[in-house]
Amino acid sequence: QVQVAESGGDSVQTGGSLRLSCAASGYASVCRHDMSWYRQVPGKEREFVAGFTADGSPTYGASVEGRFSISKESDDRTVYLQMNSLRPEDTAMYYCKTVIKPRFGVCVGSDNWGQGTQVTVSS
Repeated sequence: QVQVAESGGDSVQTGGSLRLSCAASGYASVCRHDMSWYRQVPGKEREFVAGFTADGSPTYGASVEGRFSISKESDDRTVYLQMNSLRPEDTAMYYCKTVIKPRFGVCVGSDNWGQGTQVTVSS
């Protein structure tokens, strides 16, 4: 069973920084997967924050471009989200999404979400 766990959320003041972590487990190492970050505030749709393109390049949502940075460990099972110059509008629950790519006889394709980690930015 695929498990996704986020951590690192906290309360900070405007202009502060936080580093979120996401660890994925429970699937075979031969399974290809994509990991990305989303965020959501109550009453709004979940918003893409950061991820990687097919060639492995980072990609960001327009509202965080230039302030947030995504990175990953060499095993590709842990990703980080470095958040700088935080603003009150960055306040949200941040979720990590892990997509397992199907591979016949080995990997079952699936979308998996963690429980989220809360980020609160006060003015």
